[in-house]
Amino acid sequence: MSITASDKKNTGSFALGILFALSLSHCTNDMLQSVIMAVYPLVKSELALSFAQVGLITMVYQISASVFQPVMGMVMDRHQKPWSLPMGMGFTFTGLMLLAFVHQFWLVLVSVALVGIGSSIFHPEAARLTALASGGKRGLAQSLFQVGGNLGGSFGPLLAALVIAPYGRQNVGLIALLALVGMCIMLPVCRWYRARLKEWDERRRQRGEGLRHEMPYSVPKTVFIIGVIIVLIFSKYIYMASLNSYYTFYLIHKFGVSVQDSQFYLFIFLFATAAGTLLGGPIGDRIGRKYVIWGSILGTAPFSLLMPHVGLVPTVILSFLIGFILSSAFPAILVYAQELLPYKIGLISGIFYGFAFGIAGIASAVLGNFADEYGIEYVYQVVAFTPLLGLVACLLPNLKEK
Repeated sequence: MSITASDKKNTGSFALGILFALSLSHCTNDMLQSVIMAVYPLVKSELALSFAQVGLITMVYQISASVFQPVMGMVMDRHQKPWSLPMGMGFTFTGLMLLAFVHQFWLVLVSVALVGIGSSIFHPEAARLTALASGGKRGLAQSLFQVGGNLGGSFGPLLAALVIAPYGRQNVGLIALLALVGMCIMLPVCRWYRARLKEWDERRRQRGEGLRHEMPYSVPKTVFIIGVIIVLIFSKYIYMASLNSYYTFYLIHKFGVSVQDSQFYLFIFLFATAAGTLLGGPIGDRIGRKYVIWGSILGTAPFSLLMPHVGLVPTVILSFLIGFILSSAFPAILVYAQELLPYKIGLISGIFYGFAFGIAGIASAVLGNFADEYGIEYVYQVVAFTPLLGLVACLLPNLKEK
């Protein structure tokens, strides 16, 4: 269901309870998704897999979790189903239960594909409902939703370390039970969505009107703007992948810190990303999303360029600033893109969640090979320049004025 110009006054107030449930659902979904990577060592050891087979597992998961997202979003733009969120969580539950007990490689591929499909259903549809529950405060709503995902992605490896690593892969089945908790959280959201669908259908029947979709710009210009946004997503997630995947290795190699201390410094960075995500959306609501996008990506460049050349304490401070500033971009970017195509919220959300997920995965693999070849410090000297791609944000029109 899309928000059109004629419907804006009827979209309802800021539904904080629904948004809170969506954020908790996002936390649960991303926590369960992150378990996949955490069990790689156990799966490789128990099934005697090669690194090539592990890479194939990653490829199957990435395809199902990223490439399918715009497809699912496009389908759900046309066919709104109130119970689609629990259906997606059901795929995740089935995939994790299968992963806990299978002993054949092809069944492992099936299990991770099911988990990825669950994510592909969840993200576009949950992003649509977040927009519908925003009461016009789209940036704030998206930030609240995104923070849940950030927290879930952080808790997943910790949960795996406490529950799976000490006791075996079969305990993935215990973690999978959290999917049932996620389904329960989604029930009030589904009932709310079903009621909204009935209200909108009845109102349109009474008015005798069809849907009126108003795009702010022509199709060619819209395609160009989305291309610019994709460049910005590319620059953001290459640098974020370098920190998420290799920041601890960088600190250990360059400064000789312990593994435990490096995890603490990583937590500081992750906390900064959560705080930046929470603030980026509402600031965009107030001053315009273009300025948040421009400032969050290009504004990171001075700190990223400086970080490879300073000591430990300044590095930690700079990583906090980088995480805070850079993470504020995604809520603004996603809502900006949704406003470009207000009748394709699911498709746009699927494209940008899927693209961000795919870029992060590919960038991690490429940067890992780069680090093997040239050293971890050289990686950060190179990726420090990627935020300069934020200069292309000057090509974005100001939708707030439009």
